[in-house]
Amino acid sequence: MAIGMVYWGRKALDIPTRLPQWDHWLARLWQPAAVIIGLGMVVGGPLVNWLDDIFLALVMCVGLAIGWRLRTYRPALWMAVALVPGTLLLIIELLVRPFTTALDKSGAVDSVEALVLFWAGAWLLVARSQIKNLKTEAQARLAAEQEQRAIETQSETLEYEVNQRTAALARQTDELRATLAELQATQDQLIQSEKMASLGELTAGIAHEIQNPLNFVNNFADVSVELVAELTEERVSPTRDHDLEAELLADLKQNLARIAQHGGRAAGIVRGMLEHSRASTGERQPTDVNALADEYLRLAYHGLRAKDKSFNADLKLDLAPGLPLIEAVPGDLGRVLLNLVTNAFYAVQKRQQAGEPGYQPTVRVATQLTDGYVQVQVSDNGTGIPDEVRDKIFQPFFTTKPTGEGTGLGLSLSHDIVTQGHGGTLTVESQPGQGTEFTLRLPRSVA
Repeated sequence: MAIGMVYWGRKALDIPTRLPQWDHWLARLWQPAAVIIGLGMVVGGPLVNWLDDIFLALVMCVGLAIGWRLRTYRPALWMAVALVPGTLLLIIELLVRPFTTALDKSGAVDSVEALVLFWAGAWLLVARSQIKNLKTEAQARLAAEQEQRAIETQSETLEYEVNQRTAALARQTDELRATLAELQATQDQLIQSEKMASLGELTAGIAHEIQNPLNFVNNFADVSVELVAELTEERVSPTRDHDLEAELLADLKQNLARIAQHGGRAAGIVRGMLEHSRASTGERQPTDVNALADEYLRLAYHGLRAKDKSFNADLKLDLAPGLPLIEAVPGDLGRVLLNLVTNAFYAVQKRQQAGEPGYQPTVRVATQLTDGYVQVQVSDNGTGIPDEVRDKIFQPFFTTKPTGEGTGLGLSLSHDIVTQGHGGTLTVESQPGQGTEFTLRLPRSVA
């Protein structure tokens, strides 16, 4: 019984972990127990019984001591409570046995021993139940701790991945910002190239267009010099003809007026070129759309003829009389008209180069006032725009021209100038192989 109590107590109370030094001796209690059992089998008698009781009392006292040492552990305390009556009873029996044998025959002793055993059994069951509960709680705590550790590990992993992802996104953001800066710089260069390209077209037309007023200025200046010479001779003549002097002065005045007129025309052409070439200030001013349409149609035509002397086209200018002035940025609006007209001439030139029999290139610019809008229509009978690309022509960098002949920014910039800069609309209708018509509508604003 003592060895069974020791085995159960060591396992139930986890003595090897809680009291390793005590466990070292408890593991060897089987040796004296084996000696006593051997003596009982060989010798027997009262002496062996007395040794057996002493060994049992010693084991119970050790159990009490262990219970006291582990009193904070409730099952150990209940085991000690279970052993107290039995230990006391056994010690009393050992102390009284040498002096009397009456206790051996007393029924009261049997009754007390039965009560002691019942007491010990009850509290040992309580201890065993608490041990099971504590093990269950310990397993639950262990599972919770493992789950918590798993959650913490997963959180650390997720945090690491998030940090890695954040760092990668930060790097990508920096790369995208650098790429965006490069794209913006490239876009600015392309826009400037587009402006310079349109400026080249404009300059070629201006070189031809400005020649006419300059020729008039030179011719009238030469005639005026001759008139001044005649007037000088007449004034020094002994017989002055006052009527002739008046006629010469009238002709001279008329020539000077024509010189001023054509000089103003040349100055206007130069001023338009400067407005087109420099950056727009965005300041709106009263603008004559008819004058812009007339000027840029002729400038675009002469600009193309400066590059291709063999090119000819019919120019149709249908300008609505009395068209009101509108509030616009003339330089920006001129860029739009120049781009639309230049594209129209390009389309009819390409169709002409295809060698179609009986084909006559025609470009028409018309203005009218409709529904509170000043409308400008630029139409041609050129190659037209395929249906599959018509919706893309206002997209930046999209062009139907071969590589090297267009940046794909002209129509995109024109669309932005009209829609965002002036609150108007720019639409297109086209039939492949028949022609194209761009319609520019600007809100009416009488100056």
